[in-house]
Amino acid sequence: MNIRAIYPGSFDPIHYGHLDLIQRAAGLFGALVIGVAIDGKRPSKSVVFRPMSGRA
Repeated sequence: MNIRAIYPGSFDPIHYGHLDLIQRAAGLFGALVIGVAIDGKRPSKSVVFRPMSGRA
């Protein structure tokens, strides 16, 4: 499978819900990038849930 996914978050603190989602996503996608925010700002959910239309 050649679909890539990104999971951004502050993960502060990381918990079993995060780990469960990471494990399930790793099984669904060819590559999973986990972006950890280190400046204390949480990423916008619109980054995670935006449509992928128009992308190759």
